[in-house]
Amino acid sequence: MTEQLSADDWIKQGLKALARSGFTALKADPLAKALGVSRGSFYWHFADLGAFHAAVLKRWREIAAEEIIAGVEAVGGEPLKALLRRSFGARLDLERAVRNWAAFDPAAQTAVRAIDRRRLDYIEALLQRRGFSATTARARAQLLYWTFLGFALSGTPVPPARLQGLLDEILDMLSA
Repeated sequence: MTEQLSADDWIKQGLKALARSGFTALKADPLAKALGVSRGSFYWHFADLGAFHAAVLKRWREIAAEEIIAGVEAVGGEPLKALLRRSFGARLDLERAVRNWAAFDPAAQTAVRAIDRRRLDYIEALLQRRGFSATTARARAQLLYWTFLGFALSGTPVPPARLQGLLDEILDMLSA
């Protein structure tokens, strides 16, 4: 690689390695090898591995919540339906990898708790916009989120037609 790498290049490579191989792949040497550079480049951008891990988790929070929410809000129409399509239609390797990491690392656990709270608050707000009381919206948001987590952690692919049927069923249940 002839170009100088940015911190963002390292973070992107870290996210790919995390999704593919888990949190144990988040080390300077294997990442440098994958990028075709020396690990000196890594330490140019990050004081240590902990700083790199913090940057990876920060970026994960951005792409796994804030970018999704912004995309859903920009689409117009029915935001809950757009959120379901986007969340259940995505590749969730990174979601599983970060949650696995959180079982072993307090910083990853804190990031997961923060994203869970952010997502739940957003789903609850969407349900309140649909006319549900705060209490009902909170309960249904929790149930919907648990459904998503079960789907994400199962890793079982669902054919698109079947997935669409399941999402329609979820929407029907939320409308009842």
